[in-house]
Amino acid sequence: MPVADPVDTGPTDEGALSLRWSGRVSLTPRILFVNIFALALLAGGFFYLDGYRARIVDGRVAQAEREVRLIAEALALLPPAERTDEMVFFARAAGMRLRIYDRRGRLVADSRQLGVRNFQLRDPDKDGWQQDAARALDAVIDTVVGNERDPLYRERAPGRGLRWPDVVTVRTTGGTAASVWRAPDRTPVITAAAPLPEDRVLMSTVNARDITRIVRTERVRLGIVLGIAVLLSVLLSLFLARTIVRPMRMLARAAIRVRLGRDREVVVPRLPSRRDEIGMLARALSDMSGALRSRIDATEAFAADVTHELKNPLASLRSAVDGLGSVRDPALQAQLLAIVQDDVRRLDRLITDISDASRLDAQLARAQFEPVDLAALIAALVAYRVDRGIERGVRLAFDRDEPLVVLGEGARLERVFANLIENAISFSPPGGTVRISGGDDGDLVEVQVEDEGPGVPEAEREAIFRRFHSVRPGGEAFGQHSGLGLAIARTIVEGHGGMIAVDSRTDAHEGARFIVQLPAA
Repeated sequence: MPVADPVDTGPTDEGALSLRWSGRVSLTPRILFVNIFALALLAGGFFYLDGYRARIVDGRVAQAEREVRLIAEALALLPPAERTDEMVFFARAAGMRLRIYDRRGRLVADSRQLGVRNFQLRDPDKDGWQQDAARALDAVIDTVVGNERDPLYRERAPGRGLRWPDVVTVRTTGGTAASVWRAPDRTPVITAAAPLPEDRVLMSTVNARDITRIVRTERVRLGIVLGIAVLLSVLLSLFLARTIVRPMRMLARAAIRVRLGRDREVVVPRLPSRRDEIGMLARALSDMSGALRSRIDATEAFAADVTHELKNPLASLRSAVDGLGSVRDPALQAQLLAIVQDDVRRLDRLITDISDASRLDAQLARAQFEPVDLAALIAALVAYRVDRGIERGVRLAFDRDEPLVVLGEGARLERVFANLIENAISFSPPGGTVRISGGDDGDLVEVQVEDEGPGVPEAEREAIFRRFHSVRPGGEAFGQHSGLGLAIARTIVEGHGGMIAVDSRTDAHEGARFIVQLPAA
């Protein structure tokens, strides 16, 4: 099984995932900010309402000009003595105040003085708090949108008609004119003027409270919608913060405890009820911490085993060296020197195997796997071993001519089968046969190594793959094996995505059968 290339964590990935100023802000305020920002776009509806109000006012101004022109044309058709009654009729029908000024600006006729009191400004001091709040909101919105305030409407004295800009414009141009004013309660007041015969001017005045009422109603509706949306957004943001930030903080605290190493068994919450990315992260962190804890335990156990295994030959070596200083008999000295040489060889072999075992995981993680023909590899191993000579007349038999191709590192796989062959030879009786066979079912390549030895007891079939666990045949000199051969073989096979196990032979003969399975290339 090929090992993936190490994940590139260089500047490219880091730059793609890096956050500048927002990376220094907690997730909770960031979630709130994003949701509130979206609602701020909704608040832009107030700008739309301001434009809507401006369009209504412009329409009412144009309407006021048309109405005053039509009324002036109607009054121009009547004799001056009859105009007063018609002016009262038009004022009452149109809901406005009508006034006629002569060319000197003196008031000639006024619908209010004639009994039509349909124009009356509201005193804001006599209104309730609701109107005060509405006016305050109008002032705030006008300030935010940059709306210019209309001039305050003030009455002119009866003889000061020329102080009305509409009257002056009509006398100057001879056409109609209109203006927008602001009442004390912030409602718009629209004045319009049109010429009359005898060099007179007709001026209308209307307080367009309905415009303010319509706009305020829409603002209240929009404000209610915005308020509900803000409340829901805050609640949803807090819910998201609870479901995202809180478990991430729990995971961060557990990771810190793992890093500090203060707790032997740090429980990383797995969040089994969550099926989202945070649940995946929690379970990945839990599995990672468990694997890390197992690796630490294995390292500690390995260190303890190494210490124990090194003490035996060192104790023997020290005893022999101490004896050399006091023994004068040449025969005894030669015997002690033989013990020293044997212990040195034993230490060298042990240290070499320990070094290989400690580096295997890291080396396999970085290895680049290539196609390897196990049939050719095993055939070369068998030929080499036969050429070296096999003790006790043990024979090797390998009956596979077709390729058995897997992806792996040839030198490591060679060591696996070399260990298995040497192990089978050491357990075989004199004149016994070690049979090696292989097969390929398309997905897996399986190799079996069988000997005619005593076999492996069922209780020991898993233990023999542990480090420094050695079950040796009777009569073998002590210290000839480090007890790491099968442990190294399992590490290599599992690093290739395969498995190794031991079982009894399937035929009638006694012996052990080692099975190695690797993914086919």
